[in-house]
Amino acid sequence: MLDLSDFLRQLSIWAIPGIFAITVHEVSHGYVARLLGDRTAEMVGRLTLNPLKHVDPMGTVIVPLIMLLLPGSFIFGWAKPVPVAQHNLRNPRRDMAIVAAAGPLSNIVMAVIWALVAKAGILIGHEWLTPWLVNVGAVGILFNLVLAVVNLLPVPPLDGGRVVSNLLPAGVSGKFDRIEPYGFMIIIGLLVFGVLGHIIAPPVYFLRGLILTVMGLG
Repeated sequence: MLDLSDFLRQLSIWAIPGIFAITVHEVSHGYVARLLGDRTAEMVGRLTLNPLKHVDPMGTVIVPLIMLLLPGSFIFGWAKPVPVAQHNLRNPRRDMAIVAAAGPLSNIVMAVIWALVAKAGILIGHEWLTPWLVNVGAVGILFNLVLAVVNLLPVPPLDGGRVVSNLLPAGVSGKFDRIEPYGFMIIIGLLVFGVLGHIIAPPVYFLRGLILTVMGLG
């Protein structure tokens, strides 16, 4: 028989870090774009921590749920991208690279924040609150680091691809951008054939170990 309270507890441990991870990631793109001269995200109401504004029904809900139900599967998904009008940026190519990098960097910062949550849970020493805080903190660290590292892969339309595209000379950049229509297929192919995990695992676990050590959680 399904234990509803245990189910809701487990759901909260995964859902809360996941919602914050994708929401702050997208809002970070928009805020940095605004700082650098483009107010498009603000004008369309995307500079908000309301997760409903950033949810892509397929990428944020359906695909992750399907993959969560598959045993031993890597959870993969995406949010609705925040619109950025590159021509509004003060230095379009340089600033677009900064805007793209803002999302993954925000996830690394959030991983540190979730480590603080886990640390607080240990210090509180409460019978049921401590295990919940430690678990939600551990999931938050891992979720955000995976999201950061995956998005930093140099494959357009991922953030890493945007960074590389805008750092390359204009002529080379145009050729590189031709990969974009196939970008998600490349990532899904790497995932299906078990390559993606091997690519992202070293940096994810290095950063995780570093954060845990610095926070005294290792």
